Amino acid sequence: MRAITVRDRESGFALSEMPYPHAAENDVIVRVHAAGFTPGELDWPATWTDRAGRDRTPSIPGHDVSGVVAELGPGTTGLTVGQRVFGPTDWARNGTLAEYVAVEARNLAPLPADIDHTVAAALPISGLTAWQGLFDHGRLRCGQTVLIHGAAGSVGSLAVQLAREAGAHVIATGRPAHREVALGLGAHTFLETADLEEAGPVDVVFDVLGGDILARSATVVRPGGTLVTIAQPYPGAVFFIVEPDRLRLIDLAERVRTGRLRPRTSKNIYHVPRDLTPSE
Repeated sequence: MRAITVRDRESGFALSEMPYPHAAENDVIVRVHAAGFTPGELDWPATWTDRAGRDRTPSIPGHDVSGVVAELGPGTTGLTVGQRVFGPTDWARNGTLAEYVAVEARNLAPLPADIDHTVAAALPISGLTAWQGLFDHGRLRCGQTVLIHGAAGSVGSLAVQLAREAGAHVIATGRPAHREVALGLGAHTFLETADLEEAGPVDVVFDVLGGDILARSATVVRPGGTLVTIAQPYPGAVFFIVEPDRLRLIDLAERVRTGRLRPRTSKNIYHVPRDLTPSE
């Protein structure tokens, strides 16, 4: 099969012929219709090595997928060949910028017929990260105030919408050009990142940036509040890496289907062109 591969951080991407993936126990093979790539993947150790630390280059990046089940591995249940699915893929295995990808079945959820594959590919990692950061780790509740950084980005934009629907008061930050986007997604207030201290005491901060922004954010969390970050560990903050969750994906897809959630598709979502898609 054809795939986009990387050999190291310097040489960039290449279109390569790669072996068709093997379906291990409880895996499925997905024929990829759309895939998501996170630029930060090139800094992840798992992009270059397997779980045992062995080199696995050239590797196939991309860890969001939307497509159709092509094959079931031994013991796989809950999904069927020909079914539309979407979800995140495994960090330490070849990813989704390919014609086919092997994925643990538990990572995938059924994709409703009225959601486009490109939209679906923008949802798994960003949507699960937003939900888990706000509610599983931040314990955000109705009536609380949340400060969300990067509010026009893939994670932040979904976090703004989810927090607003949950009844929170949402303060969004970003660059000046992001003001109208953030307010249009439901933020009550927009601050330029340089002015984040003007948010005042808040119950939850959801940080996606790290560095100085993360350190400054610690000063605006009220006593008993929570600072959540996906960027890096920080004293007193909850740092987490997103986990697969089929039931939550189903819930997020329903929100998209009914218009309650709008993923922002971007240049990092790739639709498999006709000449790379196997014939039916």
